[in-house]
Amino acid sequence: MVHSAYDSFQLVNNSPTKIDAIESYGATLLLSCSDGSLKIYGPESSAGETRSPTSDFHLQALELKKEPYVLERTINGFSKKPMLAMEVLKSRELLLSLSESIAFHRLPSLETLAVITKAKGAYAYSWDERRGFLCFARQKRVCIFRHDGGRGFVEVKEFGIPDTVKSMSWCGENICVGIRREYMILNATNGALSEVFPSGRIAPPLVVSLPSGELLLGKDNIGVFVDQNGKLLQEGRICWSEAPAAVIVEKPYAVGLLPRHIEIRSLRSPYPLIQTVVLRNVRRLLQSNHVIIVAEDNSVYGLFPVPLGAQIVQLTASGDFEEALALCKLLPPEDSSLRASKEQSIHIRYAHHLFENGNYEEAMEHFLASQVEITYVLPFYPSIILPKSSVMPEAEKYTDITGEAPDFSRGSSGIRGDTVLLKKPLLRELRRLFLMLSEIIMYLMEPSRSKKASKGRSNIPISSVARDMAATLDTALLQALILTGQSSAALELLKGLNYCDVKICEEFLQKRNQYVCLLELYKYNAMHREALKLLHKLVEDSNSDHPPPELTQKFKPEMIIEYLKPLCGTDPMLVLEFSMLVLESCPTQTIELFLSGKIPADLVNSYLKQNAPNLQATYLELMLAMNENSISGNLQNEMVQIYLSEVLDWYADLNSQQKWDEKTYSPTRKKLLSALDSISGYNPEVLLKRLPPDALYEERAILLGKMNQHELALSIYVHKLHVPELALSYCDRIYESRLQHSAKSSGIYLTLLQIYLNPRKSTKNFEKRISNLTSSQSPGIPRLGPGTGKTKGRLSKKIAEIEGAEDARTSPSGTDSGRSDGDGDGDGDGDGDGDDVSEEVTSNIMLDKVLDLLSKRWERINGAQALRLLPRDTKLKNLLPFLGPLLRKSSEANRNFSVIKSLRESENLQVKDELYKQRKNIVKITSDSMCSLCNKKMGTSVFAVYPNGKTIVHFVCFKDSQNMKAVVKGSPLRKR
Repeated sequence: MVHSAYDSFQLVNNSPTKIDAIESYGATLLLSCSDGSLKIYGPESSAGETRSPTSDFHLQALELKKEPYVLERTINGFSKKPMLAMEVLKSRELLLSLSESIAFHRLPSLETLAVITKAKGAYAYSWDERRGFLCFARQKRVCIFRHDGGRGFVEVKEFGIPDTVKSMSWCGENICVGIRREYMILNATNGALSEVFPSGRIAPPLVVSLPSGELLLGKDNIGVFVDQNGKLLQEGRICWSEAPAAVIVEKPYAVGLLPRHIEIRSLRSPYPLIQTVVLRNVRRLLQSNHVIIVAEDNSVYGLFPVPLGAQIVQLTASGDFEEALALCKLLPPEDSSLRASKEQSIHIRYAHHLFENGNYEEAMEHFLASQVEITYVLPFYPSIILPKSSVMPEAEKYTDITGEAPDFSRGSSGIRGDTVLLKKPLLRELRRLFLMLSEIIMYLMEPSRSKKASKGRSNIPISSVARDMAATLDTALLQALILTGQSSAALELLKGLNYCDVKICEEFLQKRNQYVCLLELYKYNAMHREALKLLHKLVEDSNSDHPPPELTQKFKPEMIIEYLKPLCGTDPMLVLEFSMLVLESCPTQTIELFLSGKIPADLVNSYLKQNAPNLQATYLELMLAMNENSISGNLQNEMVQIYLSEVLDWYADLNSQQKWDEKTYSPTRKKLLSALDSISGYNPEVLLKRLPPDALYEERAILLGKMNQHELALSIYVHKLHVPELALSYCDRIYESRLQHSAKSSGIYLTLLQIYLNPRKSTKNFEKRISNLTSSQSPGIPRLGPGTGKTKGRLSKKIAEIEGAEDARTSPSGTDSGRSDGDGDGDGDGDGDGDDVSEEVTSNIMLDKVLDLLSKRWERINGAQALRLLPRDTKLKNLLPFLGPLLRKSSEANRNFSVIKSLRESENLQVKDELYKQRKNIVKITSDSMCSLCNKKMGTSVFAVYPNGKTIVHFVCFKDSQNMKAVVKGSPLRKR
C-alpha cells in the first residue's frame, strides 16, 4: 500500500552550469559542474555567518537541512574533464574524485593530496572504508590500491578480467564485478574468478552493496540478493517497474532511479511499492546519512525521510498493518515505551480487521501479541457465557494511535450467533491465549498455591480482581475446550486449581451431556451430594436395558466407591448414605471402603439398622469374613440375633403349614448354625430363651455347648436329633480344645458313653431341665450316674491296674470322673432331681454305639473308667477293638520305660567310672616344688591342686586368691 516515506524538497534551483557529479559533506553540498568547477552550496540559514577558511566545512557533522541552499563559493579548474563520481571518505577526511584519473583531496581545504596515475581512463571503482582498500577498473584490468595512512596509496594487486567492467563493489575480501554479460566474483588474493549468473539484456549490470555485507545485483528490472560468495539468498527478488540505473538501500526501503521517476520499495517480502517520486532528467542518486540526494541537470532535490511515527499512523489508517508493525521495530531503543504502545494498538486494530474478515487464526495471533486482557477478547464470542464480575475492559486503556478506542462489545465483529465458535482453528488460538494468561493468573496466585486447593478455596488470600480474572478465564476456557471437542483437556482443567463459575459451568455441561466433567466440577467445589446423586443416576441408566443415547460411556458402581474413598475422613455420614446404593452390587468393595476409611463398625451398623435393615446382616457377614477382629462382641451378637429372627419366622411359617422338619435347612439357618459354632461374641443364655421348646434342636445343642452344658448338648444330638456322628464330632472338638489348654480332656467321651448306656429321659422331664437351666444364670446341671454299679470282675481289675500304673506316671489323680464342666459335686441321683429319676423310661441301651465309640477313640478314653461303665454281660470279644490297641499301647509304654531305665543306669555307671579315674591322679611334691601364686617353696605346707593336675599352690595362697576375686566381683565373700 502506497504511503509517504520520503518528502521531496528542492535544495538547489537553476544552477548556471550543468551538474556532472554531486556529494555532501556534513550540511554542505559539493557540485561538480560541466565547466570543470566545483561549486560549494550551504544552507540559506547559515549564509551570513563568517567563517575562517579552515572552518568552511565546520558543519560537516551535521546533516543536510530541509531548506534552500545558496552558493557559498566556487573552485574553478577543479577537474579538467567531466567528473564521473565523487565520494567523501569520512573516516580519513578525504574526498575521492573520479575524472581523468582518481584523485584524493584533503577536507575541508580540498587540497589535492594524491593522484593515482595508473587509474587514468578508469570508469568504475569501489572503496572499502573498513580496510582502506581501493579497487578500480580500466579497460579489462582491475587494480587494487591500499591507503598507507599518509599522503600516498600503495598498489597491491592487478588482475585481468574477460570483459569491460560496468559496475563493481567490494564484498568482504572479494570483489563483485558486473561485466557486459554476467556477474563474477573476483578473488582479491589470487585473482580467481567465479561466475554468479548472467546479467540482463536490456540494462547494464548493477552491483549494490548492502549494509549487511550482502549484494543486490540487477538483472534488467529485477534485483537479486546474493551473499558475499555469490550464492542466491532466499529473501526473494525486488521487481522494479523498469530497469533502475542506480539503487540506494536505506532500511527499511530500497530507492531505485528509474528513467521516468524514482521508486521507493519496502525491503520486506514481497517488496511492495511504497512511494513514487516523479523527477525527470535525473543524473545522479546519492545517499547522505538518512537523506537521499537527487541531482538533475541544473537542480538538486533532497528526499527527506518522513518520521517513523507519522509513517506508522499513515499505514495504520490505510490498513497496512503488517508494514506498520515492521516500522515499529525500527523505532530507537530510547522510545521503547512508545514502541510498545504503538505495537499494541496496531495489533489490536489488525486483530479487529482480521476478525471482521473471517481470518480468525491470524486475529487470535495478534490479540495474543497485543497482550490485552482476557476480558477484552472474550466479548467477541457470544456463546461463551461469562460470570458477572468487577473485571471489565477499559476502552480508554487500549486507545489506538489515532486517539480512538476500538469497539469491542458483543457482536461488534459483525459475526452472528455461534458460527464463530464452530471454527476450531479460532478456538484453538483462543486456548493458546488462555494458556498464556493462565501463567499470569498463576503468578498472581503463587503465594497461596502451596496450600493447594485441599485447604478450601475460601482460604486462598488473593485479591478480588485476581479472583474475578481467574474465574473469567477458567469459565471461558472450559466452555471453549468443550465446544472444540477437547473434553480430556477440559477434564484436566477441572482436576487442577481452577476458579470456574459453578452455576454457569454446571448449566453448560448439563446441556451438552458432559457428565464426567460435571462430576469433576462438583468434586472440586465440594458439592459431593450433587456429584453422588448424578453418579448414581448415571450408573442406573448405564445398567438399564435401554440406556439413554447421550451416555457415551458406561458408568459402574465401583465409580461411586472410588468417589467415596476420600470422603471417609471428612463426611462419614454422606459415605454411609451413598454406600448403601452399592452395598448389594459391590459388597466386598464397599466393606473395603469402610475398613480403609476407618469408619467405626458400630456407626455403620447403626446406620444400616435405621435406614437399610435388610442389608445389616450382609454387612456384618462381610465384615466377619474379611476380618473377624474388626467387629465387636455386640455386633456379633446382633448378627446372630438377626439370623435367629429370620429362622424363627421361617420356622413359624413352616410349622403353621405342618411342613416343619428338623432336618430342613434354609440358607439363613445354615448361616445361623455356622455363626453359632464359629463366633463367640454373642450371649448364649439370651438366645436359648428365644428357641422354641420342640424345634431347632441343633441350635439348642450348640448354645448348650457354649454354656459348657455338654451332657445336655450330647443328649440332644443322640436322643433328639438321632445323629451320633454329630455327638462324636462335638466330643472331638471339646477334647482338642481342652488338649490345647493342657486340661483334662478324656471325660467328654465318658459323658457320651453314659448317654449311650443310660435310658433316655422323658420329653417332659427334658424340657423341664432346659427350662430350669434358662431360668437361672448358673444352675446346677444334674449328671447322669453310672447306673450299672462298679464292675468287680477279674478282667476289669486287670485293666484298672494297667491304666492306674500308666496314670501314676503322668498324673496324680489317675482318673477322670467323667463329669461335664457344668456338673455338680454329687452323683446323678444326688442333685435334687429325684422326681426326674422316678420318671425315667427304661429302654435298651445303645451298645453298638458304645462299642463303636470305644474302637474309634480308644486312645482318648480312660480305659478303667470306661470298663466300669459297661454292663456286666458285655462280651469280651466285642471289646477286642478297644482292648487290643489299649493293651498294646500299655505294653509298648512299659517296654519303653524299661529301656529308658537301663539307659539311665548305664549312664550313671559311666559317670561313676569317670569320677574314679579323676580321683586316681598323683601329684608329686618335692623340696623344689614352687607355689604358682607366691613363687615360694611348698615345703610341708598344706597345698591345693588345680583341675589340670599340674598347677600346685599353697592352700593359703589359693584361699587368698579366691577372696580377691570375690572382692573384685563385689561378692558377699569379701566380708568373710
